[in-house]
Amino acid sequence: MTRPAGSGLSFSHLGRLSDATGLFEHAERTEPRLEHGYCVDDVARGLVVTAREPAPEEATAALAMTYQRFLAGAQDLDGGMRNRLGANLVWQDDAGVEDCWGRALWGLGTAAARSCSPRLAAEALALFEVSAARRSPWTRAMAFAALGAAEVLTIHLAHPAARSLLADAAAMIDPVESAATSAPPEWPWPEERLRYANAVLPETLLAAGDLLGEPRWVARGLALLEWLLATETAGGHLSVTPVGGWARGEPRPAFDQQPIEVAALADACARAHDLTGHPQWADATLQCAAWFEGANDVGIAMVDPVSGGGFDGLEADGRNENQGAESTLAMLSTFQRASRLRVGDVAGRVLVPMP
Repeated sequence: MTRPAGSGLSFSHLGRLSDATGLFEHAERTEPRLEHGYCVDDVARGLVVTAREPAPEEATAALAMTYQRFLAGAQDLDGGMRNRLGANLVWQDDAGVEDCWGRALWGLGTAAARSCSPRLAAEALALFEVSAARRSPWTRAMAFAALGAAEVLTIHLAHPAARSLLADAAAMIDPVESAATSAPPEWPWPEERLRYANAVLPETLLAAGDLLGEPRWVARGLALLEWLLATETAGGHLSVTPVGGWARGEPRPAFDQQPIEVAALADACARAHDLTGHPQWADATLQCAAWFEGANDVGIAMVDPVSGGGFDGLEADGRNENQGAESTLAMLSTFQRASRLRVGDVAGRVLVPMP
């Protein structure tokens, strides 16, 4: 089988988890669990990853079209998003502005800015604009949405809805009044405990500071990211926040560690490298890829070179052998970031061997 264009990654398992409707959320080992249906959270992440491919194969481009069509069907007239579609193709919840709304905006903004299909990009921007008028009371949802807004601003710097959304998200994470309050140096994080996809918060500040011309947010984002990276590193490898979160005084390492945490860190470190050019951020991005290859607290690979899938969690005694959508997408996203750097041992290498 020939190497695909673009990043050189294998999208075979992602294709296995997908059908003409969308992307199945769960898998039993490598087989999709059809009875659990689909969710916008994963489909939106799927759109991010497939739209990022600079020269996608036909099958990968087709996945992006399927995922975007799914998001269009999930969107309400006022811009809210439903999340769960059952195997019977009936929506199981009402539209809202939870994480799925934020991730949908992230996916749509990425497709608007990066899709190789002008038609898909134009449709994505139109869908983005409908939902970008909404706001969420939840920080993570706003941060995910902000990443989509940042993507739109890379091609339309004056886009008013994207600028407003990005500014509002950054202000929620780091309000102006926080500049006057000095956080304890041992815990500068804007929340009482680390939760999930933590690096999305400093990445939002980096994007807002860069694209909106706010140096304070860039400085704050870099400081938070540096602290998070140090906190999630032990023994020369990543030791990331577990699924239950973490606060000072709690034991480390802790499990179940989720690939989504590593992917968020890779995204943020890659953005920090783009902004600063400092090699520490390139090294950190490669460290995220290394976590999947076995440089972690257990010393076990979190990517399946045969299926092209990612394993669902790092446990104290091994790994969760299931290869669901979230974990597979986190792995693909991380390797996209590492591959783009084209430095060190990543240069020119197929990070996920072809099946």
